[in-house]
Amino acid sequence: MKEYLVHTYEEAIDVIKEIGFLPLANLIPNYPSLDSITAKKNWYTGSELDPWLWRAKFPIDGAAAYGKFIKKKSVLISSELLPLFRAILGSPLPVSDRYQDGVISREAVELYLLISENEGIDTRLLKVQAGMKDKEKKKAFDNALLELQSSMDIVVSGTKAKTNEAGEKNGWNSTSFETMNYWAENHRLDESLIKKEDAKMKLRDHFAAICSPDAMKAFNKLFGF
Repeated sequence: MKEYLVHTYEEAIDVIKEIGFLPLANLIPNYPSLDSITAKKNWYTGSELDPWLWRAKFPIDGAAAYGKFIKKKSVLISSELLPLFRAILGSPLPVSDRYQDGVISREAVELYLLISENEGIDTRLLKVQAGMKDKEKKKAFDNALLELQSSMDIVVSGTKAKTNEAGEKNGWNSTSFETMNYWAENHRLDESLIKKEDAKMKLRDHFAAICSPDAMKAFNKLFGF
């Protein structure tokens, strides 16, 4: 597979558009990740060359959807390929119906409803509104967010700075979330229905054209091509 070396945010967007799927860290054998195609010295520097800051810019600009969509790992999916991933990993049924069918947790439903009523809500406020701020509820909260991301019901919409009463930055940035439907609509993505098997065929052909045999084997296992 082609090797990439990225220095700027714009170059990273070009790579995502070209290959369609970019994990933040190593996930697929012999396949790029954001940390493998960027200089280690630039990470966590807070500069415009910091890939850790880019991860929140991709969804804001609509260049890629960002979230823990695959194996509980953070990945970037291009806007072009997103409908295919959603057809494979998502569900045509509303969250409420899936809860009645027993395939999604009560906590996930509650968080989804709160996010849909407060698009772009950050995790600090979401915990408070969900009544899950206490330490003993952290695991349930985190698991519910993972559920909603793995089913592609929600997407990271960016990050929000923690500030004090004077409006000064105070502490780490907090991740914010939107429903995937809201994000897709805002960025004018093609939301026409795609059959799951058709999506698998198109995604398989896409990766087969750019991947090594080892990478393709991993994609086959992930998506059931």
